[in-house]
Amino acid sequence: MTRPLHQAEKLNRLIEDRGGVAVRFPTLAIVPMEDSVVIQNTLAHLDRYHWLIFISANAVTMHGYHSDSDKIKKFKLVRIAAIGKATAQALTLAGLPPDLVPENDYNSEALMAMPEMQQMQGQHCLIIRGEGGREELATTLRSRGASVEYLDVYKRIIPGIDCAAVSLLLLQDNLDVITITSGESLQNLLIMLEEKHHHRLFEVPLVVVSNRIKQIAVDIGFKRIAVTHSPSDEAILETVTMCVTGGIEWPN
Repeated sequence: MTRPLHQAEKLNRLIEDRGGVAVRFPTLAIVPMEDSVVIQNTLAHLDRYHWLIFISANAVTMHGYHSDSDKIKKFKLVRIAAIGKATAQALTLAGLPPDLVPENDYNSEALMAMPEMQQMQGQHCLIIRGEGGREELATTLRSRGASVEYLDVYKRIIPGIDCAAVSLLLLQDNLDVITITSGESLQNLLIMLEEKHHHRLFEVPLVVVSNRIKQIAVDIGFKRIAVTHSPSDEAILETVTMCVTGGIEWPN
């Protein structure tokens, strides 16, 4: 289970409730940006924007470290968009229920497909995200006439954890499934485990949450990759279960 620790426990419990062993091996850690001056200055002038677009639940959480949510509530022209269900839930819990959430897929492409995002001429958008995120959303918004700024409120780092236990599980052929929820998590997995273990790693079934991540895994060299129908914990559990009970024919 490679999710950051603060996001992983529900899925870990679901796996263990089914009788599985959840090996906690976070390949990402989420930490606030060290310099908060730019963040606070931006949050002090939110009335300049028509849309605040939150990329992830982490963006909501880390945004909360720097601001009082009432600053957003009082600007009636500011609308809030969330990339997916988990982000929308985090916003609602923070007292900032979103005005726009994709109905089906939970990614930037799904948000851009919504009617509200088509005519963006003259709209000022602030994308609240982690440092170094994908550029497709801003590129599409700008092509539709919007002006777009970024507010990076967190960064992703490789956790400083002992990898020996997972390396031993690989050597003993005792890993049945690896779950991956981002391309960066997958890249970090390779960095954290020594290259001499990679040939064994590529043989372990991989459960990913998008076709984009699947393609990254294929390019890296993974042999057996299953894509969930959504990024929810329940969907990941369902696909993991199929992997270990023979419900998926490889290669798929």
